[in-house]
Amino acid sequence: MSKTVLITGASTGFGRDTAETLAEAGYNVIASMRDPKGKNKEHADALSMKGISVIELDVTCQQSVDDAVNHITTTGGLDILVNNAGVASAGVLEAFTDKQATELFDVNVIGVHRVTRAVLPIFRKQNDGLIINIGSILGRVTFPFFGLYGASKFAVEAMTDSLRYEVSQLGVDVALIQPSAYPTNMYASAGQPTDVDCVTSYGEVGEIPGAMFAHFMSMFESAEAPKLHDVAEAILAVANTPKGERPARTVVGTSFGADTLNEATAPVQSGVVEALGLSHLASVAHK
Repeated sequence: MSKTVLITGASTGFGRDTAETLAEAGYNVIASMRDPKGKNKEHADALSMKGISVIELDVTCQQSVDDAVNHITTTGGLDILVNNAGVASAGVLEAFTDKQATELFDVNVIGVHRVTRAVLPIFRKQNDGLIINIGSILGRVTFPFFGLYGASKFAVEAMTDSLRYEVSQLGVDVALIQPSAYPTNMYASAGQPTDVDCVTSYGEVGEIPGAMFAHFMSMFESAEAPKLHDVAEAILAVANTPKGERPARTVVGTSFGADTLNEATAPVQSGVVEALGLSHLASVAHK
């Protein structure tokens, strides 16, 4: 019997490609997104035409999350969760308002927690399940002017590690994908700071984010542009790997040193868990 996968933020980008890739590989895919009968109707219809189930799920709304998961449990089971929904931001950190920061964290961090918390009772009951969180290399290394976005992805790193230990003895596996820069709508729709006067006061420094974006967009349009499909392939590889053998982290694309930090941090983290007398939580139990 094919495994069922729930993917958040599946209207475009990594989520859309992952939904199609896993479906082609034989998984029963549930692609979730906001407003599939309105703003995202075209995307929803395209996925439906490929035999992929589409449901409404807004990761910033608890009722929406609960309704989606309840629908899944009443119509079938669930084996894998891919926490993909996310938003980006770039610009002078001081120029972002607290409201902008709150909204970004509500999607990238609290949204991951909402959906995970809704799904975990299913996984705990069946003593089996896989959670794949989509982080970023910016959860390991820092680009100037991507401070808010990077902070949210650093938070996902901590949440993923802690969760991996906490649910390991319940038969649940947790993995993290760390993509580099890829040509998705997330870059084109990245949030900009609303305090324009503050940006202007930075002079030439305040103009750097725009130049960085121009460089990324030109890179995405070149013949050497990174292939978005790499991320879906990495997610599929993790899903196909047997329980207990999955890598904790997978860097996809140009690492900017994130892979080096992963390797350097792993023994330190193992030492921390050992010092706490909790080494047995480092391996997922087979139940």
